[in-house]
Amino acid sequence: MRADAVMVARSDLGVELPPERVPAVQKRISRLCRQLGRPVIVATQMLESMISAPVTTRAEASDVASAIYDGVDAVMLSAESASGRYPVEADKMMDRIIRKVEADPLYRNVLDAQQVDALSNRQDAVCGALRDIARTVGAKIAIAYTSSGATTLRAARVRPQTPIVGVTPSLGVARRMSLTWGVHASVFPHVKDVDEMVSVASDAALTEGFASEGEEIVIVAGMPFGILGSTNMLHVARVTASQKSGVAADAHAGNLAGRQGVLI
Repeated sequence: MRADAVMVARSDLGVELPPERVPAVQKRISRLCRQLGRPVIVATQMLESMISAPVTTRAEASDVASAIYDGVDAVMLSAESASGRYPVEADKMMDRIIRKVEADPLYRNVLDAQQVDALSNRQDAVCGALRDIARTVGAKIAIAYTSSGATTLRAARVRPQTPIVGVTPSLGVARRMSLTWGVHASVFPHVKDVDEMVSVASDAALTEGFASEGEEIVIVAGMPFGILGSTNMLHVARVTASQKSGVAADAHAGNLAGRQGVLI
């Protein structure tokens, strides 16, 4: 798949397919994107009734929840926020549905049951191990160093229980990563060695508010640093307070509410 991300626009699918086929195709596309590590957005007619009403229907709430249980990266409002009478209420409703689903113990069970096998390459093997090691050591957060965003996509593909902070020197890459499931993107300068990597990872964990001093974090990166496709290292470290490494930017422009999010 050559696409950087995929949008499942159900209204467009409905032009090409009969209505009864759209749900199955939506799920197949979502599953394929998960297998290939591509962000997938489910969009259009999510909370259609809120174009003209301040509350959604139960069927629409179930539709949104079903997409989240499928593990999609984002659910998107369209006419509800673009031309509807209640854009703020629609946004808040979408956010509440997302948060309720993610707080449901069944949600994690469903994600685990949908777990995809690691692709047969070094990079995916390392990121696959990230999920198991983070759970075993009780890590508070996973830090993914990336120049292109590929390492973060691979880490998100296995849906770890910990949040992921994608650390990159590129603001453009950080903005693209913000679309991805569970990823909080931050811009930090390039690192030169492992010690500096751990220091920057600690700063990122503290800055994002996911970990406190002394707590475990798991770091995935590639050595030599800055070389595309070099993901080959997984490091467990403890957060240590240090002089800030010079946060260049906190790349949450176009933020996604919750872990999947609402694009407005």
